[in-house]
Amino acid sequence: MTRTMLTTFRTLILGCLAAALVTLSVGVPTASAAATAESGRHDQARDHGHGHGHGAARKPFSLLQMNLCLSGYAGCYAKTQYPMILDETVSRIEANHARAVTLNEACSEDVTEIAKRTGYHARFATVIYKGAPLACKTPEGRGFFGNAVLTKDRIRSSEDAPFSVFSGVEQRRWLCVTTVRGTDVCTSHLSTDGEGADSTNSVQCAELARVLADRGRPTVFAGDVNRRSSCAPKGFWTATDAAAVQSPGIQHAYGNLATPTVEIEPTTYTDHDAMVIRTRARR
Repeated sequence: MTRTMLTTFRTLILGCLAAALVTLSVGVPTASAAATAESGRHDQARDHGHGHGHGAARKPFSLLQMNLCLSGYAGCYAKTQYPMILDETVSRIEANHARAVTLNEACSEDVTEIAKRTGYHARFATVIYKGAPLACKTPEGRGFFGNAVLTKDRIRSSEDAPFSVFSGVEQRRWLCVTTVRGTDVCTSHLSTDGEGADSTNSVQCAELARVLADRGRPTVFAGDVNRRSSCAPKGFWTATDAAAVQSPGIQHAYGNLATPTVEIEPTTYTDHDAMVIRTRARR
């Protein structure tokens, strides 16, 4: 009887010890589990802020601005050594991993070719010249003259319109696209009559500022504005190609994304250097 009671008592003790060990293993995480949980908390804080208004993490966003001189009429066209300028444009898009591209003095079929070779989505705004679209020449069959926006992200919608005034025989327009990420990318090419207070260029500049201010979304603009003073609306930063060798200071970028950095890349086949804007989008 005594031996039986001892055996039973020992069994109860062992059972209690086992239960206690199970409780400890469940209730106290291992060092690696604790580190993983802490890392997750840091990741979540980085993505959503620490409750102090830092907002969501911003992803890198790069934009390439180029004036291509592709009409076939301008004196700079010989330098393009067509189609070498198309090869240069494609190589710069790919080398910079540009999320968006803005092109001035482009031709519609050339833009189609660039988009096809890069896999980008494109929108084109035709410039009216002497009351009609201007067909690019030398060679023929390259579509019409104008400006373009290309984006790696799918384009949800686009909008373009002429400015209220223009000088000479060439109408000037602005073009904006909205991507599926909710970022607007815009471009324009303003008149060349100077930036005096009453100039056509200055009127267009003021209208461009209103267009950008009214977008109501994260917005970045780049284009050849043919002036050195900014057209950016209040709350937008300004970046320029002032460090360029060719025609410095007249290609601008404006935006309400994160503060950007600017890189100037010398070009071989056009009369404006390329401008690369690196910033961060909100998502």
